[in-house]
Amino acid sequence: EVQLVESGGGLVQPGESLRLSCAASGFAFGSFVMIWVRQAPGKGPEWVSQINSGGGKTDYADSVKGRFTVSRDNAKNTLYLQMDSLKHEDTAVYYCGTTIVPQWYWGQGTQVTVSS
Repeated sequence: EVQLVESGGGLVQPGESLRLSCAASGFAFGSFVMIWVRQAPGKGPEWVSQINSGGGKTDYADSVKGRFTVSRDNAKNTLYLQMDSLKHEDTAVYYCGTTIVPQWYWGQGTQVTVSS
């Protein structure tokens, strides 16, 4: 059974940092692209970042480029999202996900709140 479990969210002030983790199990983690998406209150999902299976290729939404860094440790079956210089508009529930065709799998999400 595919399982994705996010952790690391919390309440921070603008300008601070958080690191999210996504622990994966039930599939060959190191063989699949992983993505982060977020959903802010009252809004639809927003793609944030993705990383290829080996970790050598990453992509970011313009809204987080230069502030967020995605990485993975295939030996630990874990995906990360380092979030620096956080802004109020980064407040959202953050989800990690992957697709094992034809199905998408998502974690339960972790809440990030940026507030002064």
